[in-house]
Amino acid sequence: ERLADATIAIVNKRRLSADIIAGLPGLQMVAIAATGYNNVDLDACRARGIVVSNVRGYARETVPEHVFALLLALARQIGPFHRSVAAGRWQKSEQFCYFDYPIRDLAGQTLGLLGSGTLGQGVARIAAAFGMQLVFGEHKGAATCRDGYLPFERLIREADVISLHCPLTDATRHLIGAPELAAMKPTAILINTARGGLVDEAALADALRARQIGGAGFDVLTEEPPVTNPLLAPDLLDAGNFILTPHVAWSSREAMQTLADQLIDNIEAFVAGAAMNRVA
Repeated sequence: ERLADATIAIVNKRRLSADIIAGLPGLQMVAIAATGYNNVDLDACRARGIVVSNVRGYARETVPEHVFALLLALARQIGPFHRSVAAGRWQKSEQFCYFDYPIRDLAGQTLGLLGSGTLGQGVARIAAAFGMQLVFGEHKGAATCRDGYLPFERLIREADVISLHCPLTDATRHLIGAPELAAMKPTAILINTARGGLVDEAALADALRARQIGGAGFDVLTEEPPVTNPLLAPDLLDAGNFILTPHVAWSSREAMQTLADQLIDNIEAFVAGAAMNRVA
């Protein structure tokens, strides 16, 4: 009802289905205040000649930094050590430190990136500064492998850290499931700041409980805000090998200003007859 008389709709995650679009006869443009557009029925928009534009590149710094915040917290056991100090463990120690939780350096580790766009490249830049070995993964099930890429199955087996930076489509839904988790190194860390549906969350919950992989850091879930989700189980959130943040990787003050500026630019360009950043 808010869009009843609108010619331009600004949306973020709100679903615009074909039925909703059919009930908005005046709609001419959908300005998405995000990069992802799987919440908008693009075919319905194309059939009506409705322009759909998204915002790009605004999170080129904030999301990669969040990736490494999650990764460093897991690799260096920040959460478990902090909780142990809060519980009085250090205060009762007989020595100046203790080694209850194993710490890993990032230098020399192999980082496998699934997705080589702006955010994947941003993560790659930071990883290089840490001295990590970088590999980009080919599409799952691809018949051939592009130069400079590693076959998907090989990346899953060989990477010490896997970070997801691909859109959610029918082809990428459950990109990482039980078979992939079983093929990972037992010390591997999985990072997802892209879309929750890229990972079979029930399979990941099982893998984390079984200590099948080294850990996971997530900023996204399939349903947001989540009502029920296997990754919200208290035992997982307290286990130390899993960190979950509430879809905030994109939301630094600087990134939000860039997003707002580009959103306005998209609308002004459409009104001027030169639509940009179109996805439909």
